[in-house]
Amino acid sequence: MKTIILAGGVGTRLWPLSREYFPKQFIPMDGRSLFQKTCERAKKFSDEDGIWVVTNEIHQYLVRNQMDDLGYAIPDNHILAEPEQKNTLPAIAWAMQQIKKEDKNAAVVVFPSDHLLGDVAISQIRAAEPLSKGYLVTFGVKPTAPHTGYGYIRPGKALPAGFVVDQFREKPDEKTATDYVKKGYLWNSGIFLLSVPVFFRELKKYQPRLSAAFGGSTTPEYGKLDSVSIDYGLLEPSKKVAVVPLDTEWNDLGTFAALYEVEAHDGEGNAGAAEYLSARDNYVHAPGKRVGLIGVDNLVVVDTADALLVCDNRHTEQVKDLVHRFKEQNDPVTRFHRQVHRPWGSYTVLEDSEGHKIKRVTVKPGQKLSLQLHHHRSEHWVVVSGTAEVELNGETKLLRKGESTFVRSGIRHRLKNPGVIPLEVIEVQLGEYLEEDDIVRFEDDYGRK
Repeated sequence: MKTIILAGGVGTRLWPLSREYFPKQFIPMDGRSLFQKTCERAKKFSDEDGIWVVTNEIHQYLVRNQMDDLGYAIPDNHILAEPEQKNTLPAIAWAMQQIKKEDKNAAVVVFPSDHLLGDVAISQIRAAEPLSKGYLVTFGVKPTAPHTGYGYIRPGKALPAGFVVDQFREKPDEKTATDYVKKGYLWNSGIFLLSVPVFFRELKKYQPRLSAAFGGSTTPEYGKLDSVSIDYGLLEPSKKVAVVPLDTEWNDLGTFAALYEVEAHDGEGNAGAAEYLSARDNYVHAPGKRVGLIGVDNLVVVDTADALLVCDNRHTEQVKDLVHRFKEQNDPVTRFHRQVHRPWGSYTVLEDSEGHKIKRVTVKPGQKLSLQLHHHRSEHWVVVSGTAEVELNGETKLLRKGESTFVRSGIRHRLKNPGVIPLEVIEVQLGEYLEEDDIVRFEDDYGRK
């Protein structure tokens, strides 16, 4: 089988843990991010060269960095970076187009990159492969309780390995969700098993514009594509859709209420590292801080280096509305963490005030920043770990631990790690303007301008 991983989230529902440039699927959880756990799941179906990832342009290097951390070496052209988001159907169609070039009869598993899924699902998905030769196959999770945050699928006529889909239902209210569970509806997992021939046959029938766009070997102009989900654009109108029940642990972790559900709880229903006095059913995430809650119930407390969220656990769906309000104010707290990932490594803002900024810059072995200059700031670099190769106006020198250099504004410069261990540099920026758009690039290994 081949595998497609959809990794295009924008980081609104789990703010402040997630940000636009570091959405939910990349947040470390129990030593691995959800994206990395999805990659490990994909390896159970496909070799590394049989995995495709569809992501946003701003996340493509984050995808590569996290796959490198796993030791996975999928081909560069298997990371498909969308210039703009057009929902799930164009994303899947693009990856299916690329797979078709290599295997026109392939069976393809499609995974969201931000869900928890029990291992028992692997064999259940494999067993559905024969069904994909005649149907678009989706997977429905057997509900454990009524849930208003999930879509539902009503199974119809029985098939050898599943059921014909009778109807898709949107997220219901509590009463309707209870009725759905009693009637045997399934949660819509967002996992699919698609054969190349059936997918393109149904795409041509129900989405002829997208079919024409992805019918050739070149990538279409993304801005002209229709924005449509696979559920609405293909699965709902098609008469050839089957659902296979998954009897396994599953959670889309779409809110802090969902995160709370999967965490370990104490005897009073509290989850997270804190001291609780007369407090029940709270969720706390504040690594590195001592936290105490007294006399409060159903709270979500999430603390990061630059933002704090406190809300009622019953209102976590409104976090995205709060993020929208910050965006209206052009507040960068919705876009970046203090730590920002780049293709060559990352940097962490340690201090930021008018006239100066201090960063810790980490450069991966063998990687280098672009050859660049700044018009409005100078920089002082101090090596704290590893060896730095520094280029200043065409002259190159090596700096070791404890050594430093000064980069005046207007000077072409470049930082490289020639060693085999990560390079750590403290960078002190001084100037009247210190934002990231004061960069003029001359050479860049990653094609950035």
